Amino acid sequence: MNAFIDALGKVLDFSTTVDLLGYPFVQQALLAAAALGLVSGCLAPLVVARKMSFAVHGTAELAFTGAAAALLIGVGVGVGALAGAVTAALLLGLLGQRGTERDSVIGAILSFGLGVGVLLLWLNPERTANKFSLLVGQIVGVDSADVLLLAGCAALVLVVLAFVYRPLLFASVDPDVAAARGVPARVLTPLFAVLVGVATALGVYTVGALLVLALMVTPGAAAARVTASPLKATVLAVVFAEVAVLGGIVLSLAPGAPVSAFVTIISFVIYLVCRVVGNRRLRRLSRIPAGA
Repeated sequence: MNAFIDALGKVLDFSTTVDLLGYPFVQQALLAAAALGLVSGCLAPLVVARKMSFAVHGTAELAFTGAAAALLIGVGVGVGALAGAVTAALLLGLLGQRGTERDSVIGAILSFGLGVGVLLLWLNPERTANKFSLLVGQIVGVDSADVLLLAGCAALVLVVLAFVYRPLLFASVDPDVAAARGVPARVLTPLFAVLVGVATALGVYTVGALLVLALMVTPGAAAARVTASPLKATVLAVVFAEVAVLGGIVLSLAPGAPVSAFVTIISFVIYLVCRVVGNRRLRRLSRIPAGA
């Protein structure tokens, strides 16, 4: 009990938090997190609509594998995570075209990536803190070069998403009608998987490979509970993702705890609140007479 009170006191130590916000590495981490929140918020409603939550988890495992390989050979962790995530996304998009076999393909790729990643970490006996940060995130490792890479990848994802958003949304909401109208689903599926892979790789910096679902899925699921409008859901998902990731970083500063713990807590609280609001809204609508 005393340990819990001490930990809570550290979280509420606002003076230490304000002092740490003046450090360049914290400011760089906040910039990287803002880019991640924007991208993940834009993608999350589509991830939920296309039922790709499990695919995001599989992609995150391959991002972890790529980051572990990069750490072993001494290159940038971000580049390795990006390569691993894009590879996973291409495999998922190409091998999982059929809905009946998608889950099995994801499970196979997920287990393969996690196993190889663990092996690569075992082969690297040094940098214990860096190995742990691949799983749960660490803002100390974000430098100016990483921020530029994150910003460039985020801009690329948003530009591509802007071009394919309408047909992608159509194919996500009603795939049969979209296919009948000539929407190229076979092209959009792997393309969207790559976009998700890039965004997932960006999350390795701050949230870590294990808990990136808190930004890639939960904001979209929360937004879907309170609105049926795709535009409103996207705006709400971006707001939820930004609050979760930026708030998680700020709350983690004073105690020095992993960022992912606070990001996931904030994200889940937002989801619970949206569930309550959505249920009340449905009950209120159900009381309205049919002819009103």
